[in-house]
Amino acid sequence: MLLKKCFSKLGYYLSLVCIGGIISSSLACFAQKQPAKFSPVAYVNPYMGNISHLLVPTYPTVHLPNSLLRVYPERSDFTSDKIHGLPIVVTSHRGSSAFNLSPVQGDLKIEAPVVDYTYDREKVTPFSYRVYLDENDISVDFGVSHQSAIYGFKFNGTASKSLLFNSRNGQLQWNGNGLSGSQEIGNNTKVYIYAEPNVKPIAIQGFKGGKLSSVNSVKGEDACLLLSFNKNQSDIKVRYGISFISEEQARANLRREIKNFDVESVIGRGKEIWNDALGKIKVEGGTENEKHIFYTSLYRTFERPVNISEDGRYFSAFDGNIHDDNGKPFFTDDWIWDSYRAHHPLNALIDPKKESYILNSFVSMAEQMKEYWLPTFPEITGDSRRMNSNHGVASILDAYEKGIRGFDLEKAYKAAKGALTEKTLAPWSAKHGGKLEEFFNENGYIPALHPGEKETIPEVHSFEKRQPVAVTLGTSYDLWCLSKIAGILGYHKDYELFSKQALNYRNLFNEKTKFFHPKDASGKFIEPFDYIFSGGLGAREYYGENNAWIYRWDVQHNIKDLIQLMGGSKQFVGYLDEMFNASLGTAKFAFYSQLPDHTGNVGQYSMANEPSLHIPYLYNFAGQPWKTQKRVRSLIGQWFRNDLMGIPGDEDGGGLSSFVVLSQLGFYPVTPGNPTYTIGTPFFEKAVIKLNGGQEFIIVAKGASETNKYIQSAKINGIALTQPWFDHKQIVNGGKLELEMGAKANKNWGINP
Repeated sequence: MLLKKCFSKLGYYLSLVCIGGIISSSLACFAQKQPAKFSPVAYVNPYMGNISHLLVPTYPTVHLPNSLLRVYPERSDFTSDKIHGLPIVVTSHRGSSAFNLSPVQGDLKIEAPVVDYTYDREKVTPFSYRVYLDENDISVDFGVSHQSAIYGFKFNGTASKSLLFNSRNGQLQWNGNGLSGSQEIGNNTKVYIYAEPNVKPIAIQGFKGGKLSSVNSVKGEDACLLLSFNKNQSDIKVRYGISFISEEQARANLRREIKNFDVESVIGRGKEIWNDALGKIKVEGGTENEKHIFYTSLYRTFERPVNISEDGRYFSAFDGNIHDDNGKPFFTDDWIWDSYRAHHPLNALIDPKKESYILNSFVSMAEQMKEYWLPTFPEITGDSRRMNSNHGVASILDAYEKGIRGFDLEKAYKAAKGALTEKTLAPWSAKHGGKLEEFFNENGYIPALHPGEKETIPEVHSFEKRQPVAVTLGTSYDLWCLSKIAGILGYHKDYELFSKQALNYRNLFNEKTKFFHPKDASGKFIEPFDYIFSGGLGAREYYGENNAWIYRWDVQHNIKDLIQLMGGSKQFVGYLDEMFNASLGTAKFAFYSQLPDHTGNVGQYSMANEPSLHIPYLYNFAGQPWKTQKRVRSLIGQWFRNDLMGIPGDEDGGGLSSFVVLSQLGFYPVTPGNPTYTIGTPFFEKAVIKLNGGQEFIIVAKGASETNKYIQSAKINGIALTQPWFDHKQIVNGGKLELEMGAKANKNWGINP
């Protein structure tokens, strides 16, 4: 009996062991089968587009979304064998680093304020930078926060170790515990630094004019401080903060964001922040390559504008003062001519709060500047007033029509009206209006000069020219936006006036050729005229960066009227087809030597420049949406790729990339200011966009692929959709767009606009 009980207990315990083993194995299997946490930042390739087709490439930028501090390796171009020191902060889009840091190992033969390194094993992510300085045998790790960052250096030798800090035009000093300083970056604007190494240096020296001296402060051009360390110190780390307010604020920014010298923790935190930002949109299906293109493009849209509020304050170059932000962060560095078309509408969709802060910043800039005018190219150093027209008014109207508040519409209207009725319409100028504007108000167009005719208007920039067609068309659109805001605010006389002026584009339409054609002051078309080549460099004497084939479609606010001007839908589609098939008209080197912005060509269409972005979607308005579906697929496939030459033109910090993000999702805002999205062709079988208040907009495209690019049928929120567009109000509180996709065009879907 006792033996039986013993065997019974033994069996019980053995069974527990077996069961426990089964449970453990099952748990292990379960754990292994759990899907890994979605990490969209893993799809980002910062090197995409780093070799340009002709003009400015992209840069592999390390930064947190819309943050003040951003860096990228400085080199003459991607193929360069050397990098120019290590960057501290890039203060403007496409700018060079304000400060540089150069680690030095070995004999102190300092010959320049910044060391040029050969390098290897470079890896850039949105939140980190790693590189091996091979000839110097130094490994570098870098992690970034919003207003601070940290470098880690592994010196792989026993020679002396030093860090050379450079300010290109400023001053630096060592206070016993840390290094501080500043640099002038233009328009009475300074960037400040406070940096701390994890170990104290054994010596401090100044370097200026090619000589070292025993000082702990330097100032002037290429002012440098050299921090020397014990030669046995193999690991040296430097954390630093940046500010546009003061050295003290730079130190406060560092203390707030980076508590210790743990590079990996900063990198890990940055990765989480990027995953949260990019995770606002989750896509499923499509190819791995398409996901790389999508999330890399989305990453680019967070490059600008930048939030420069620091602990509730910001320095404004628009008036040279420090302001309280009153709980609304201040954003700048936004090239609106590029960003109003798709970048601002994308922000309005995925982050309306941020968009409200950006537009509130526009209003604040107008209040702070001498003239109460809406900015055009607001940068860290103020408004550079570049390009033509003033499209900030479109972003204001677009946001308001989509229910975004958080900014004063009355003040915004005043600033926009001043910019369009008081300031000169001449591109690249901040002067008051004169004879050119008087002529525009009386005759409804900007007059053009004949070839060789001397410019007499003082407001006109000598290089940029009048751009009379581009300015007339762009201003017509801006006045349409202004009229809509006037109507909202109840300014009926303004509404009537600006609505009428919004039709000014008609005054340059040539009925014979169906192009927008420059006219002289007497009302005669400039003749003879070539719609490809007339206008000199960049076609600036008549258009701007692009030729007449692109500006032929620059009537975003009244496409119905444009169709009628061209003779109806059939003719309109024929002219679109003709553009995509037209010859360059000369050899490529001759074409691009005159029109360097007009790259990414498909016929005379340019995928590389922002005025072209809406054009592929115009087939929707003329009853042939299947051609939009085909063309959008082919354009992105041809010109946006996950490689070093994967962007066809100047990216402009989100300008082109926003087109890719929206187009791959399957829709595009042809007319900012009109809260409507025009449908193209989704690249993914499913996309989920996180909206305000926890709501989601879901796009389901059954069978979507490179082959199945054509829409067979559609539903919006369960209701049949027979038109190739939908309204923002249909999705703002959550919605679902369902598309049946196929390999052959359904030429009957969406044909009744």
